[in-house]
Amino acid sequence: MQWLAVAGVIGALAALLITGLAFTGDIAPVGVGKAAPNFTATDIYSGDTTDLAAYRGEVVLLNIWATWCLPCEQEMPSMQRLYEELSPTGLKVVAVSIDTGDPAAVREWVETRKLTFPVWHDPSGRIERLYQTTGVPESFVVDRHGVVVKKIIGAAEWDHPAQQALIKRLLAGEPVEPASPDGG
Repeated sequence: MQWLAVAGVIGALAALLITGLAFTGDIAPVGVGKAAPNFTATDIYSGDTTDLAAYRGEVVLLNIWATWCLPCEQEMPSMQRLYEELSPTGLKVVAVSIDTGDPAAVREWVETRKLTFPVWHDPSGRIERLYQTTGVPESFVVDRHGVVVKKIIGAAEWDHPAQQALIKRLLAGEPVEPASPDGG
């Protein structure tokens, strides 16, 4: 009788292993040196559906965030300053809210903080699955070829000289070695 229980446990573990292996090929990990997957989201102001492909050929700071996230709120002022300084030279900033509620609440949150860069809304969480985020905020610096050159898990000081230097080099068309994920 005991061997039946052991056989059942082994069978269940084998089924989980096989199922897990079947799912590992569905989405390749998004990391430094990999192509940034395209996704669609809704612009919080126009209500239009837009996608990352619209920015191909541009240097993009892609930020995944939520209104309830304190570290997200803490990094937004520095992201705004970076945007103000470098958008005239070509930097595109896209902040994608993963809030599941009404986009009007996201818009109000953004307006209260006087953020002027594009903000998109993805209540479906598709971007989280595509980019395999582990939380918010997570940010990806994408070069003109659509390749992730830096991934930051957690809040960052976007107007810090090191962050600015990386983005300025990308904007100037200089080659950049992909950087490992860090906390900002």
